[in-house]
Amino acid sequence: MEKTRPDPPVHLVHRTDVTPAPPRALPANEAAEQALLGALLVNNVAIDRVSDLLKPEHFHFAGHPQIYGACLRLREQQRTADAVTLATYLDRDGDLQAVGGPEYLSDLQSSVVSVLNVTDYAQMIYDLHLRRQLISLGEDVVNGAYRTDLDSAAVEQVHDAEEQLYALASEGEFRKDFEAFGDVLGRAIDNASMALNRDTHLTGTTTGLVDMDRMLGGLQRSDLVILAARPSMGKTALATNMAFNAARAYLNSSGKEGAVVGFFSLEMSSEQLATRILSEESSIPSERIRKGDFPKKDFHRLVEASNLIHKVPMFIDDTAGLTVSALRTRAMRLKRQHKLGLIVVDYLQLMRPGGSSRQENRVQEISEITRGLKMIAKDLDLPVLALSQLSRQVEQREDKRPQLSDLRESGSIEQDADVVMFIYREAYYKSKQEPTLDTPEHAEWQAEMERVNNLAEVLIGKQRHGPTGTLRLHFEGAYTRFSNLEKLYDGDR
Repeated sequence: MEKTRPDPPVHLVHRTDVTPAPPRALPANEAAEQALLGALLVNNVAIDRVSDLLKPEHFHFAGHPQIYGACLRLREQQRTADAVTLATYLDRDGDLQAVGGPEYLSDLQSSVVSVLNVTDYAQMIYDLHLRRQLISLGEDVVNGAYRTDLDSAAVEQVHDAEEQLYALASEGEFRKDFEAFGDVLGRAIDNASMALNRDTHLTGTTTGLVDMDRMLGGLQRSDLVILAARPSMGKTALATNMAFNAARAYLNSSGKEGAVVGFFSLEMSSEQLATRILSEESSIPSERIRKGDFPKKDFHRLVEASNLIHKVPMFIDDTAGLTVSALRTRAMRLKRQHKLGLIVVDYLQLMRPGGSSRQENRVQEISEITRGLKMIAKDLDLPVLALSQLSRQVEQREDKRPQLSDLRESGSIEQDADVVMFIYREAYYKSKQEPTLDTPEHAEWQAEMERVNNLAEVLIGKQRHGPTGTLRLHFEGAYTRFSNLEKLYDGDR
């Protein structure tokens, strides 16, 4: 049989007949830049109309950033900025020839037809600047993704790109100017009127806890609220209850009360958090839900609770080791997509500073984290409820009620927070002091335990907008549930 020869190898031939596409020019408009600069030289008052939006680096064509920057500086010095004075000013700094000489300045000034369109030109120049920045960001993302020798993982590159994109999108978003006091006062009156007409009479987001809402007026927009406690006091349970109450109020009132909640759980998984809420709503202990150790006849309670929870606008992110910048980006996305109104962070000592920042000590890291959380609250105009640990020095005192000085890395937390609250449950400490059985001391201890077993105190240690003090709540440990304490008759407390 004749052997068949294998096919000869295919050689790839580089084609020379394909003309490469010409490189695309960056988006820019030289005529708009020239028209704007000329208008500013003709009428210096126009500088004030565009200086809040435009910066020298927003101009693209050679010489224009220097011309605009010189106009700004002369205006700040209350000096005239025209072709003659600008030529002298730039010549002194050695920039005159770089911008095209006095002839170019004269041409800019003499070619002006009208100064009425300066704000339109400014907006166009700024928009084109953003487009160039977006192109540059895209190139950086592509080049970074091609490199495989980076120390950072692909997921971190995605987070960095998302943060840079958010920063670019919000570059002019929070730009604010002076406001007349009358306008601000009008909004304050409107807020008071809205609170008066609400059933809850609150100016902020309800927590579902009557005494807490009464003392705080609800959780206020732009506030950083710290909820701190020693382990096993129930800080996650209280924060979860407050968050769920706010989200449920939003659902029941069609958005008039409460808030859409973003819950960042750095310690517990989303399933564990959901089980806690399920336990609270069904009144079946969370431990029994996990083990399936409850009567089958009670299963309908789980189903009913699940149907309610499913509708509540509460979103959980259980990413471990979240950075402040990543939290900001995700919160911004949630606000844009779902009208986010409350952020809960459990808890801030598990967070990391933004990016690759590594401070010299933990106190500096916490300072950066709390400042970042406060800026998120202010920029997104919503309350941020952040949980915090307390130092062990609480255990060294006879009276174990927490104080501001007990906050771990307390300086920055106390300084940045608008509200600081502590949880104290006397039953937790008294349970560790059980005397010997069948003694008079044990009978006294048992009576005391019955008195304090379901009581919890929330101490308001700091409130920037109102009074401090102590409020009492009912606590059911089996269901991890804090609720309003029924008022007792005078003399019973």
